[in-house]
Amino acid sequence: MKYICKKCHFIYDEIVMKVKFNTLDKDYKCPNCGALKKEFKKDTSNAIWVEKDNPSLCFLEDKCTNCGLCKKVCENTVGIKYNRDEVKRPVCINCGQCILNCPMSALDTKLDYEKVLELLKDKENIVTISIAPAIRTTIGEEFGLEKGSIVTEKLVTALKRAGFTYVFDLTFGADLTVMEEAMELVNRLNNQEKLPLFTSCCPSWVKYCEIYHQDLTCNLSSTKSPIMMQASVINEYFFKNKNHKKVINVMLAPCTAKKMEIKRPELSNMDYCLTTHEVALMLKKLNIDLASLEEGTFDKILPDGTGAGNIFGTSGGVLEATLRTAYFYLTGQDAKDEFLQFQTLRGFDAIREASIKINDKTYKVACVYGMPNLEKLLPKLQDYIMIEVMNCPNGCVGGGGQPKTKIPLMKEMREARGSALYEIDNKKHLRLSYQNPDILRLYSNYLDYPGSDIAKKILHTKFSSNNNYFKKKIK
Repeated sequence: MKYICKKCHFIYDEIVMKVKFNTLDKDYKCPNCGALKKEFKKDTSNAIWVEKDNPSLCFLEDKCTNCGLCKKVCENTVGIKYNRDEVKRPVCINCGQCILNCPMSALDTKLDYEKVLELLKDKENIVTISIAPAIRTTIGEEFGLEKGSIVTEKLVTALKRAGFTYVFDLTFGADLTVMEEAMELVNRLNNQEKLPLFTSCCPSWVKYCEIYHQDLTCNLSSTKSPIMMQASVINEYFFKNKNHKKVINVMLAPCTAKKMEIKRPELSNMDYCLTTHEVALMLKKLNIDLASLEEGTFDKILPDGTGAGNIFGTSGGVLEATLRTAYFYLTGQDAKDEFLQFQTLRGFDAIREASIKINDKTYKVACVYGMPNLEKLLPKLQDYIMIEVMNCPNGCVGGGGQPKTKIPLMKEMREARGSALYEIDNKKHLRLSYQNPDILRLYSNYLDYPGSDIAKKILHTKFSSNNNYFKKKIK
Protein backbone atom coordinates (compact mmCIF):
# COMPACT_ATOMS: atom_id res chain seq x y z
CA MET A 1 0.00 0.00 0.00
CA LYS A 2 1.09 3.57 -0.69
CA TYR A 3 0.12 6.71 1.18
CA ILE A 4 0.39 10.25 -0.12
CA CYS A 5 1.08 13.47 1.77
CA LYS A 6 -1.80 15.85 1.07
CA LYS A 7 0.50 18.85 1.37
CA CYS A 8 3.50 17.98 -0.80
CA HIS A 9 2.47 14.68 -2.49
CA PHE A 10 5.38 12.71 -1.03
CA ILE A 11 4.69 8.99 -1.43
CA TYR A 12 5.16 6.66 1.54
CA ASP A 13 5.57 3.21 -0.03
CA GLU A 14 5.25 0.40 2.52
CA ILE A 15 7.25 -1.98 0.31
CA VAL A 16 10.14 0.45 -0.02
CA MET A 17 10.03 1.57 3.61
CA LYS A 18 9.47 -2.01 4.89
CA VAL A 19 7.21 -0.62 7.64
CA LYS A 20 3.41 -0.59 7.61
CA PHE A 21 2.14 2.98 7.60
CA ASN A 22 -0.49 2.30 10.26
CA THR A 23 2.21 1.13 12.68
CA LEU A 24 4.06 4.44 12.52
CA ASP A 25 3.96 6.72 15.55
CA LYS A 26 1.32 9.46 15.33
CA ASP A 27 4.13 12.03 15.50
CA TYR A 28 5.65 10.70 12.26
CA LYS A 29 6.45 13.59 9.92
CA CYS A 30 6.67 13.71 6.16
CA PRO A 31 10.41 13.67 5.30
CA ASN A 32 9.75 16.09 2.46
CA CYS A 33 7.64 18.87 4.02
CA GLY A 34 7.29 17.99 7.71
CA ALA A 35 3.53 17.35 7.63
CA LEU A 36 2.19 15.09 10.38
CA LYS A 37 0.95 11.54 9.83
CA LYS A 38 -2.67 12.71 9.86
CA GLU A 39 -1.97 14.71 6.69
CA PHE A 40 -1.47 11.48 4.70
CA LYS A 41 -4.13 9.53 2.83
CA LYS A 42 -4.24 6.30 0.84
CA ASP A 43 -2.91 6.85 -2.66
CA THR A 44 -5.83 5.70 -4.81
CA SER A 45 -6.05 8.69 -7.14
CA ASN A 46 -5.87 8.40 -10.93
CA ALA A 47 -5.44 12.17 -11.24
CA ILE A 48 -2.20 14.04 -11.77
CA TRP A 49 -0.48 15.60 -8.78
CA VAL A 50 -0.69 19.36 -8.48
CA GLU A 51 1.29 21.12 -5.77
CA LYS A 52 -0.57 23.91 -4.02
CA ASP A 53 2.15 26.41 -4.88
CA ASN A 54 2.00 25.57 -8.59
CA PRO A 55 1.92 29.04 -10.23
CA SER A 56 0.00 27.88 -13.31
CA LEU A 57 -2.82 25.54 -12.34
CA CYS A 58 -4.88 24.24 -9.45
CA PHE A 59 -6.70 20.98 -8.68
CA LEU A 60 -10.33 21.16 -7.52
CA GLU A 61 -10.69 17.83 -5.73
CA ASP A 62 -14.44 18.11 -5.18
CA LYS A 63 -15.02 18.15 -8.96
CA CYS A 64 -12.74 15.21 -9.74
CA THR A 65 -14.39 11.90 -10.69
CA ASN A 66 -11.04 10.07 -10.74
CA CYS A 67 -11.43 9.23 -14.44
CA GLY A 68 -7.67 9.45 -15.03
CA LEU A 69 -7.87 11.33 -18.34
CA CYS A 70 -5.59 14.11 -17.08
CA LYS A 71 -2.88 11.58 -16.23
CA LYS A 72 -3.22 9.87 -19.61
CA VAL A 73 -2.79 13.21 -21.40
CA CYS A 74 0.15 14.17 -19.19
CA GLU A 75 1.90 10.85 -19.78
CA ASN A 76 1.08 10.18 -23.43
CA THR A 77 0.71 13.64 -25.00
CA VAL A 78 2.90 15.81 -22.79
CA GLY A 79 5.41 13.06 -21.99
CA ILE A 80 5.69 13.24 -18.19
CA LYS A 81 6.08 9.77 -16.69
CA TYR A 82 4.40 9.03 -13.36
CA ASN A 83 6.85 6.73 -11.64
CA ARG A 84 6.24 7.94 -8.11
CA ASP A 85 8.99 5.75 -6.69
CA GLU A 86 11.61 7.81 -8.52
CA VAL A 87 10.49 11.36 -7.77
CA LYS A 88 10.62 13.52 -4.67
CA ARG A 89 7.83 15.83 -5.86
CA PRO A 90 5.38 16.07 -8.77
CA VAL A 91 6.95 16.86 -12.13
CA CYS A 92 4.87 19.52 -13.87
CA ILE A 93 6.01 21.59 -16.84
CA ASN A 94 3.01 23.88 -16.38
CA CYS A 95 1.63 23.47 -19.90
CA GLY A 96 -2.05 23.21 -18.91
CA GLN A 97 -3.00 20.46 -21.36
CA CYS A 98 -4.65 18.71 -18.41
CA ILE A 99 -6.96 21.72 -18.06
CA LEU A 100 -8.11 21.52 -21.67
CA ASN A 101 -8.76 17.77 -21.43
CA CYS A 102 -10.48 17.49 -18.05
CA PRO A 103 -14.21 16.87 -18.73
CA MET A 104 -15.21 17.95 -15.21
CA SER A 105 -13.14 21.17 -14.98
CA ALA A 106 -11.42 19.71 -11.93
CA LEU A 107 -8.21 21.30 -13.18
CA ASP A 108 -8.16 25.01 -13.78
CA THR A 109 -5.86 27.93 -14.43
CA LYS A 110 -4.60 29.68 -11.32
CA LEU A 111 -6.40 32.98 -11.83
CA ASP A 112 -4.73 36.37 -11.37
CA TYR A 113 -7.14 38.70 -13.12
CA GLU A 114 -8.80 39.88 -9.89
CA LYS A 115 -5.41 41.17 -8.70
CA VAL A 116 -4.93 43.01 -11.99
CA LEU A 117 -8.40 44.56 -11.75
CA GLU A 118 -7.47 45.96 -8.33
CA LEU A 119 -4.32 47.49 -9.81
CA LEU A 120 -6.35 49.08 -12.61
CA LYS A 121 -8.50 50.87 -10.03
CA ASP A 122 -5.47 52.76 -8.70
CA LYS A 123 -4.90 55.63 -11.12
CA GLU A 124 -1.40 56.12 -9.72
CA ASN A 125 -0.39 52.97 -11.58
CA ILE A 126 0.69 52.74 -15.19
CA VAL A 127 -0.50 49.29 -16.25
CA THR A 128 0.67 47.95 -19.61
CA ILE A 129 -0.61 44.82 -21.32
CA SER A 130 1.07 43.07 -24.24
CA ILE A 131 -1.00 40.79 -26.50
CA ALA A 132 0.68 37.60 -27.73
CA PRO A 133 0.19 36.64 -31.42
CA ALA A 134 -1.90 33.51 -30.75
CA ILE A 135 -4.54 35.49 -28.82
CA ARG A 136 -5.89 37.43 -31.79
CA THR A 137 -7.23 34.30 -33.50
CA THR A 138 -8.60 32.54 -30.41
CA ILE A 139 -10.26 34.83 -27.88
CA GLY A 140 -13.20 35.51 -30.19
CA GLU A 141 -14.39 31.96 -29.50
CA GLU A 142 -15.15 33.03 -25.91
CA PHE A 143 -17.64 35.58 -27.28
CA GLY A 144 -19.47 33.41 -29.80
CA LEU A 145 -17.36 34.19 -32.87
CA GLU A 146 -16.29 31.61 -35.45
CA LYS A 147 -13.10 29.62 -34.87
CA GLY A 148 -10.07 31.43 -36.27
CA SER A 149 -11.77 34.84 -36.18
CA ILE A 150 -9.18 37.65 -36.16
CA VAL A 151 -10.19 40.16 -33.46
CA THR A 152 -6.93 42.04 -32.89
CA GLU A 153 -8.30 45.58 -33.02
CA LYS A 154 -11.49 44.75 -31.11
CA LEU A 155 -9.37 43.30 -28.32
CA VAL A 156 -7.35 46.52 -28.12
CA THR A 157 -10.57 48.46 -27.58
CA ALA A 158 -11.77 45.99 -24.95
CA LEU A 159 -8.56 46.23 -22.94
CA LYS A 160 -8.59 50.03 -23.10
CA ARG A 161 -12.13 49.99 -21.73
CA ALA A 162 -10.98 47.66 -18.97
CA GLY A 163 -8.60 50.41 -17.87
CA PHE A 164 -5.14 49.45 -19.15
CA THR A 165 -2.93 52.49 -19.65
CA TYR A 166 -1.08 51.06 -22.65
CA VAL A 167 -2.02 48.17 -24.93
CA PHE A 168 0.98 46.82 -26.83
CA ASP A 169 1.40 44.29 -29.63
CA LEU A 170 3.76 41.50 -28.67
CA THR A 171 4.77 40.97 -32.31
CA PHE A 172 7.25 43.78 -31.66
CA GLY A 173 8.92 41.56 -29.04
CA ALA A 174 8.70 38.62 -31.45
CA ASP A 175 10.57 40.59 -34.13
CA LEU A 176 13.20 41.47 -31.56
CA THR A 177 13.57 37.79 -30.66
CA VAL A 178 14.03 36.97 -34.35
CA MET A 179 16.82 39.55 -34.69
CA GLU A 180 18.75 38.14 -31.75
CA GLU A 181 18.04 34.46 -32.34
CA ALA A 182 18.96 34.65 -36.03
CA MET A 183 22.29 36.27 -35.13
CA GLU A 184 22.88 33.59 -32.52
CA LEU A 185 22.27 30.91 -35.17
CA VAL A 186 24.69 32.59 -37.58
CA ASN A 187 27.39 32.82 -34.90
CA ARG A 188 26.99 29.16 -33.97
CA LEU A 189 27.13 28.17 -37.63
CA ASN A 190 30.29 30.20 -38.19
CA ASN A 191 31.92 28.69 -35.10
CA GLN A 192 30.41 25.23 -35.60
CA GLU A 193 29.50 24.95 -31.92
CA LYS A 194 26.48 24.08 -29.81
CA LEU A 195 24.43 22.89 -32.77
CA PRO A 196 21.60 22.37 -33.28
CA LEU A 197 20.24 25.60 -31.84
CA PHE A 198 17.01 24.91 -29.95
CA THR A 199 14.38 27.64 -29.69
CA SER A 200 13.68 28.66 -26.09
CA CYS A 201 10.47 30.69 -26.24
CA CYS A 202 8.31 27.80 -24.96
CA PRO A 203 8.75 27.72 -21.14
CA SER A 204 7.33 24.20 -20.85
CA TRP A 205 9.96 22.87 -23.26
CA VAL A 206 12.71 24.79 -21.44
CA LYS A 207 11.67 23.30 -18.09
CA TYR A 208 11.45 19.81 -19.62
CA CYS A 209 14.97 20.25 -21.01
CA GLU A 210 16.33 21.45 -17.67
CA ILE A 211 14.84 18.40 -15.91
CA TYR A 212 15.17 15.53 -18.39
CA HIS A 213 17.91 16.59 -20.84
CA GLN A 214 20.33 18.63 -18.80
CA ASP A 215 23.13 18.01 -21.30
CA LEU A 216 21.17 19.96 -23.92
CA THR A 217 20.66 23.20 -21.97
CA CYS A 218 23.74 24.64 -23.70
CA ASN A 219 21.95 24.16 -27.03
CA LEU A 220 19.01 26.31 -25.96
CA SER A 221 18.94 29.76 -27.52
CA SER A 222 19.96 32.33 -24.92
CA THR A 223 17.46 34.83 -26.32
CA LYS A 224 14.60 35.67 -24.00
CA SER A 225 11.09 34.82 -25.14
CA PRO A 226 9.26 37.66 -26.94
CA ILE A 227 7.26 38.69 -23.89
CA MET A 228 10.31 38.84 -21.65
CA MET A 229 12.22 40.83 -24.28
CA GLN A 230 9.31 43.23 -24.61
CA ALA A 231 9.11 43.68 -20.84
CA SER A 232 12.86 44.40 -20.72
CA VAL A 233 12.55 47.05 -23.43
CA ILE A 234 9.55 48.65 -21.71
CA ASN A 235 11.40 48.93 -18.40
CA GLU A 236 14.97 49.55 -19.58
CA TYR A 237 14.30 51.84 -22.53
CA PHE A 238 10.86 53.37 -22.85
CA PHE A 239 10.21 54.17 -19.18
CA LYS A 240 13.76 54.41 -17.84
CA ASN A 241 14.78 57.79 -16.44
CA LYS A 242 11.31 59.19 -17.02
CA ASN A 243 9.21 60.84 -14.35
CA HIS A 244 6.53 58.15 -14.36
CA LYS A 245 4.29 56.51 -11.84
CA LYS A 246 4.71 52.87 -10.93
CA VAL A 247 4.80 50.71 -14.09
CA ILE A 248 3.12 47.30 -13.89
CA ASN A 249 3.57 45.00 -16.89
CA VAL A 250 0.92 42.41 -17.73
CA MET A 251 1.04 39.87 -20.53
CA LEU A 252 -1.92 38.30 -22.29
CA ALA A 253 -0.75 34.82 -23.25
CA PRO A 254 -2.20 31.56 -24.60
CA CYS A 255 -0.01 29.74 -22.14
CA THR A 256 -0.33 28.72 -18.49
CA ALA A 257 3.43 28.04 -18.41
CA LYS A 258 4.12 31.74 -18.86
CA LYS A 259 2.84 32.17 -15.29
CA MET A 260 5.77 29.99 -14.27
CA GLU A 261 8.25 31.68 -16.63
CA ILE A 262 7.73 35.17 -15.20
CA LYS A 263 8.68 33.85 -11.75
CA ARG A 264 12.15 32.78 -12.86
CA PRO A 265 14.53 35.08 -10.93
CA GLU A 266 16.49 35.98 -14.08
CA LEU A 267 13.26 37.05 -15.83
CA SER A 268 11.73 39.60 -13.50
CA ASN A 269 10.41 42.43 -15.70
CA MET A 270 6.93 40.98 -16.22
CA ASP A 271 4.58 41.27 -13.25
CA TYR A 272 1.48 39.28 -14.24
CA CYS A 273 0.44 36.77 -16.87
CA LEU A 274 -3.23 36.43 -17.82
CA THR A 275 -4.35 33.63 -20.14
CA THR A 276 -6.81 33.95 -23.02
CA HIS A 277 -9.61 32.33 -21.03
CA GLU A 278 -8.74 34.42 -17.98
CA VAL A 279 -9.00 37.73 -19.88
CA ALA A 280 -12.33 36.60 -21.32
CA LEU A 281 -13.56 36.06 -17.75
CA MET A 282 -12.28 39.52 -16.81
CA LEU A 283 -13.99 41.24 -19.75
CA LYS A 284 -17.26 39.44 -19.04
CA LYS A 285 -17.09 40.51 -15.40
CA LEU A 286 -16.76 44.10 -16.63
CA ASN A 287 -19.69 43.59 -19.04
CA ILE A 288 -17.46 44.23 -22.05
CA ASP A 289 -18.70 42.30 -25.09
CA LEU A 290 -15.71 41.89 -27.38
CA ALA A 291 -17.77 40.90 -30.42
CA SER A 292 -19.76 44.14 -30.49
CA LEU A 293 -16.85 46.58 -30.08
CA GLU A 294 -15.37 48.95 -32.63
CA GLU A 295 -11.76 48.47 -33.70
CA GLY A 296 -8.96 50.23 -31.84
CA THR A 297 -5.23 50.71 -32.42
CA PHE A 298 -2.20 49.64 -30.42
CA ASP A 299 -0.31 52.28 -28.48
CA LYS A 300 2.63 53.51 -30.50
CA ILE A 301 5.07 54.00 -27.66
CA LEU A 302 5.87 50.38 -28.52
CA PRO A 303 4.89 49.79 -32.18
CA ASP A 304 3.55 46.60 -33.71
CA GLY A 305 5.55 44.04 -35.62
CA THR A 306 5.83 42.29 -38.96
CA GLY A 307 4.11 39.25 -40.37
CA ALA A 308 7.07 37.23 -39.10
CA GLY A 309 6.17 38.23 -35.55
CA ASN A 310 2.57 37.09 -35.99
CA ILE A 311 3.37 33.51 -36.99
CA PHE A 312 5.17 32.93 -33.67
CA GLY A 313 1.79 31.71 -32.42
CA THR A 314 1.72 28.52 -34.48
CA SER A 315 4.09 25.55 -34.62
CA GLY A 316 6.84 26.17 -37.18
CA GLY A 317 6.34 29.93 -37.14
CA VAL A 318 9.30 30.78 -34.92
CA LEU A 319 11.64 28.71 -37.09
CA GLU A 320 10.31 30.19 -40.33
CA ALA A 321 10.57 33.76 -39.03
CA THR A 322 14.12 33.21 -37.76
CA LEU A 323 15.30 31.63 -41.02
CA ARG A 324 14.05 34.64 -43.01
CA THR A 325 16.37 36.91 -41.04
CA ALA A 326 19.25 34.43 -40.78
CA TYR A 327 19.22 34.23 -44.60
CA PHE A 328 19.66 38.01 -44.76
CA TYR A 329 22.49 37.97 -42.20
CA LEU A 330 24.36 35.28 -44.14
CA THR A 331 23.81 36.56 -47.69
CA GLY A 332 23.10 40.27 -47.41
CA GLN A 333 20.00 39.67 -49.54
CA ASP A 334 16.31 39.54 -48.76
CA ALA A 335 14.89 36.09 -48.17
CA LYS A 336 13.65 34.29 -51.25
CA ASP A 337 9.97 33.59 -51.78
CA GLU A 338 10.36 30.04 -50.47
CA PHE A 339 11.23 31.54 -47.06
CA LEU A 340 7.99 33.55 -47.12
CA GLN A 341 5.81 30.52 -47.87
CA PHE A 342 7.77 27.76 -46.16
CA GLN A 343 5.38 24.96 -47.06
CA THR A 344 7.56 22.15 -45.72
CA LEU A 345 7.53 23.79 -42.27
CA ARG A 346 3.85 24.65 -42.38
CA GLY A 347 1.04 22.24 -41.78
CA PHE A 348 -0.05 20.41 -38.68
CA ASP A 349 2.12 17.29 -38.45
CA ALA A 350 3.87 16.94 -35.10
CA ILE A 351 7.31 16.67 -36.75
CA ARG A 352 8.24 18.64 -39.87
CA GLU A 353 11.66 18.81 -41.49
CA ALA A 354 13.10 20.97 -44.26
CA SER A 355 16.32 21.43 -46.21
CA ILE A 356 17.38 25.01 -46.90
CA LYS A 357 20.07 26.28 -49.24
CA ILE A 358 22.09 29.34 -48.23
CA ASN A 359 25.32 30.41 -49.98
CA ASP A 360 25.59 27.08 -51.82
CA LYS A 361 25.34 25.16 -48.56
CA THR A 362 22.42 22.95 -47.65
CA TYR A 363 21.23 22.78 -44.05
CA LYS A 364 18.51 20.75 -42.35
CA VAL A 365 16.07 22.21 -39.84
CA ALA A 366 13.07 20.79 -38.00
CA CYS A 367 10.10 21.85 -35.92
CA VAL A 368 8.30 19.63 -33.44
CA TYR A 369 5.53 19.85 -30.88
CA GLY A 370 5.01 17.48 -27.96
CA MET A 371 7.84 16.08 -25.88
CA PRO A 372 7.27 12.43 -26.96
CA ASN A 373 7.73 13.62 -30.56
CA LEU A 374 10.88 15.50 -29.59
CA GLU A 375 12.31 12.30 -28.14
CA LYS A 376 12.02 10.75 -31.62
CA LEU A 377 14.29 13.49 -33.03
CA LEU A 378 17.00 13.29 -30.38
CA PRO A 379 18.91 10.30 -31.87
CA LYS A 380 19.63 12.32 -35.02
CA LEU A 381 20.36 15.77 -33.59
CA GLN A 382 23.60 16.01 -35.57
CA ASP A 383 21.54 16.26 -38.78
CA TYR A 384 20.11 19.68 -37.94
CA ILE A 385 21.32 23.24 -37.42
CA MET A 386 18.13 24.44 -35.71
CA ILE A 387 15.08 22.84 -34.13
CA GLU A 388 11.96 24.68 -33.02
CA VAL A 389 10.33 22.97 -30.03
CA MET A 390 6.84 23.66 -28.72
CA ASN A 391 5.08 21.64 -26.05
CA CYS A 392 1.45 22.16 -26.99
CA PRO A 393 -0.27 20.64 -30.05
CA ASN A 394 0.12 23.00 -33.03
CA GLY A 395 2.09 25.42 -30.86
CA CYS A 396 0.67 28.36 -28.90
CA VAL A 397 -2.71 28.20 -30.66
CA GLY A 398 -3.18 24.97 -28.69
CA GLY A 399 -1.87 26.38 -25.42
CA GLY A 400 -3.29 25.42 -22.04
CA GLY A 401 -4.65 28.92 -21.46
CA GLN A 402 -6.71 28.99 -24.63
CA PRO A 403 -10.52 28.69 -24.73
CA LYS A 404 -11.76 25.21 -23.86
CA THR A 405 -13.66 23.32 -26.51
CA LYS A 406 -15.15 19.85 -26.86
CA ILE A 407 -12.34 17.30 -27.05
CA PRO A 408 -13.38 15.88 -30.48
CA LEU A 409 -13.23 19.42 -31.95
CA MET A 410 -9.86 20.45 -30.49
CA LYS A 411 -7.76 19.52 -33.53
CA GLU A 412 -10.09 21.37 -35.91
CA MET A 413 -10.08 24.47 -33.69
CA ARG A 414 -6.28 24.56 -33.40
CA GLU A 415 -5.80 24.26 -37.14
CA ALA A 416 -8.26 27.09 -37.85
CA ARG A 417 -6.45 29.33 -35.35
CA GLY A 418 -3.05 28.59 -36.90
CA SER A 419 -4.27 29.13 -40.46
CA ALA A 420 -5.61 32.54 -39.44
CA LEU A 421 -2.14 33.57 -38.20
CA TYR A 422 -0.63 32.69 -41.58
CA GLU A 423 -3.40 34.77 -43.17
CA ILE A 424 -2.27 37.76 -41.09
CA ASP A 425 1.34 37.17 -42.17
CA ASN A 426 0.37 36.99 -45.85
CA LYS A 427 -1.49 40.32 -45.67
CA LYS A 428 1.28 42.20 -43.85
CA HIS A 429 3.24 44.76 -45.87
CA LEU A 430 6.34 43.92 -43.81
CA ARG A 431 7.09 40.22 -43.41
CA LEU A 432 10.78 40.36 -42.52
CA SER A 433 11.77 41.32 -38.98
CA TYR A 434 14.95 43.14 -40.06
CA GLN A 435 12.82 45.50 -42.20
CA ASN A 436 10.73 46.68 -39.25
CA PRO A 437 11.69 50.39 -39.03
CA ASP A 438 10.88 50.53 -35.32
CA ILE A 439 13.16 47.58 -34.61
CA LEU A 440 15.93 49.24 -36.62
CA ARG A 441 15.38 52.50 -34.71
CA LEU A 442 15.65 50.67 -31.38
CA TYR A 443 19.01 49.19 -32.40
CA SER A 444 20.22 52.53 -33.75
CA ASN A 445 19.25 54.48 -30.63
CA TYR A 446 19.91 51.94 -27.91
CA LEU A 447 20.90 48.34 -28.69
CA ASP A 448 23.65 49.04 -31.30
CA TYR A 449 23.34 45.74 -33.21
CA PRO A 450 22.05 42.17 -32.71
CA GLY A 451 24.26 40.37 -30.24
CA SER A 452 25.87 43.55 -28.91
CA ASP A 453 26.93 43.82 -25.27
CA ILE A 454 23.85 45.85 -24.34
CA ALA A 455 21.60 43.43 -26.26
CA LYS A 456 23.14 40.46 -24.43
CA LYS A 457 22.64 42.22 -21.12
CA ILE A 458 18.91 42.93 -21.42
CA LEU A 459 17.66 40.55 -24.14
CA HIS A 460 19.40 37.30 -23.26
CA THR A 461 19.18 34.90 -20.33
CA LYS A 462 20.67 31.64 -19.09
CA PHE A 463 19.46 28.15 -18.32
CA SER A 464 20.63 25.50 -15.90
CA SER A 465 20.01 21.93 -14.79
CA ASN A 466 17.12 21.27 -12.43
CA ASN A 467 17.86 18.45 -9.98
CA ASN A 468 15.00 19.09 -7.56
CA TYR A 469 12.61 16.39 -8.72
CA PHE A 470 14.31 13.00 -8.77
CA LYS A 471 15.71 10.87 -5.97
CA LYS A 472 18.53 9.77 -8.26
CA LYS A 473 20.34 11.86 -10.84
CA ILE A 474 19.05 11.34 -14.38
CA LYS A 475 21.65 9.82 -16.67
